[in-house]
Amino acid sequence: MQTILVCDDDKEIVDAIDIYLTGEGFQVIKAYDGYDALALLEKNQVMNLTAITEPRQVAQLHFLDSLTLLTLADFRHKQVIDVGCGGGFPGVPLKIACPDMGLTLLDSLGKRMTWLSQTLPALGIDDAVYLTARAEEAVASRREQYDFAVSRAVAYLPILCELCLPYVKTGGAFLAMKGAAAREEIQSARNAMALLGGQLESLAAFSIAGAEHAVVVIRKVRPTPVRFPRRFGKIKQQPL
Repeated sequence: MQTILVCDDDKEIVDAIDIYLTGEGFQVIKAYDGYDALALLEKNQVMNLTAITEPRQVAQLHFLDSLTLLTLADFRHKQVIDVGCGGGFPGVPLKIACPDMGLTLLDSLGKRMTWLSQTLPALGIDDAVYLTARAEEAVASRREQYDFAVSRAVAYLPILCELCLPYVKTGGAFLAMKGAAAREEIQSARNAMALLGGQLESLAAFSIAGAEHAVVVIRKVRPTPVRFPRRFGKIKQQPL
């Protein structure tokens, strides 16, 4: 079992990442500042803290994982938003595979968006849209403008539904990339789907390099009420 050290001063973020990575089969060590992290490194003699660094692993666990979405939807000539895009997965691999797809990358961390906006043109991607904002705030000007929302973000499915479904047009779909606990998360998200205008369409499960992955496909069957999404504090405290 590989061990990953997660360090952030926001305890809720660390706990959310812990839940996700534990579900993916990793052992997680948590720290809340740099001093804690160094102490834990010394105490536990942690090795291979960032497990996905080898080119073959990156190809399998990032790119191949992202491209599995191509088996579930036709992204050609469609507008797609990657919510909480992080380093650009799954949005960038999808854009490389489907150059005529419209791509919007959304993340709240400016450093990530700066890096992406400087890197993608070198890959021949000149028409991507970069939004540095919180998902629940950016939707005000982009409500129901996209054919697909995709997310590989580390968040519980009921929370992701509230953050992502408002961006999707009626008839479009939200594709949530999850881990081995996807079925349990679906049960917890059924009320959120119904309230937000979504309907479970399918759950696709697959294995890459021995790791269990899943994609939850939620079809948008009616408009999302304008009262959603709520403020993020409310979303976290009282998931739908």
